[in-house]
Amino acid sequence: MSWCAVDVRSPPDSRDAVASWLVGRTGQAVEERNDGILVGFSETEGSAEQLLGELHARFGAGVEGRARTLPVVDWSARWRDGLGPRAIGRLTVTPSWLASAAPAETRVIIDPESAFGTGEHGSTRSALALLERHLQPGDRVLDLGSGSGILTIAAAKLGAARATGVELDEEADPIAAANARRNGVADRVCFITGEAAALAPLLGPADIVLSNILRSVNLTLLPAIRSSLRPGGLAIFAGMEGAERELFLPALGAGFAPVDEAVDDGWWAVAARGR
Repeated sequence: MSWCAVDVRSPPDSRDAVASWLVGRTGQAVEERNDGILVGFSETEGSAEQLLGELHARFGAGVEGRARTLPVVDWSARWRDGLGPRAIGRLTVTPSWLASAAPAETRVIIDPESAFGTGEHGSTRSALALLERHLQPGDRVLDLGSGSGILTIAAAKLGAARATGVELDEEADPIAAANARRNGVADRVCFITGEAAALAPLLGPADIVLSNILRSVNLTLLPAIRSSLRPGGLAIFAGMEGAERELFLPALGAGFAPVDEAVDDGWWAVAARGR
């Protein structure tokens, strides 16, 4: 199958709304490039053109876009490119085919394949850094947008009694489950396919909730995350660039109190206590 990318340029004041709509409409992650263009993904050229038509109908002429066919990629080999061991606090994230001197109890072995989530991305590393600092043994953890399972598995490695990942992409869950078995934590983690907003309140109360997604999606999920936390529980929000800090912190409002932050390669994350 040949996938298509949909490049979308929108006014700054509507960019978050467009990104959130694309995620909900396609069930795929959205890339935000440094030039402000949002990149969504569609399975066929026809569905990409339909997506562009729906975008124009929904957001008006101010939103411009084009579809382009992506080259066919053999992900069974391509996802290995450039991956290597990464140290984040006590944790070392490594792919399965590389030897590592890190202790087994703090080594997180991740083969992401087509799922999002490696130690190579600053948003993932910033979330891992906050998780490593704040997780207490015995915590119950909820990971929204779990992808490859890297944060869910890291939580178990750090001593979580139970960690649950929620992912919209049904193709990611088997990859995450395989990674959990590879790390010897399958008995303490599980992965569920579905909408985070609907499932999070049903899966709590959690001591820690992770949300490594777009800022617009993090904002949408605030009520669900607050209701899924135990009193005084911690939410870790990531997937945002440093420039988005001043936009996101005020949105936490009276429901959350920021307690810690992390920045990695321009990507910003914040840990906030529920009030």
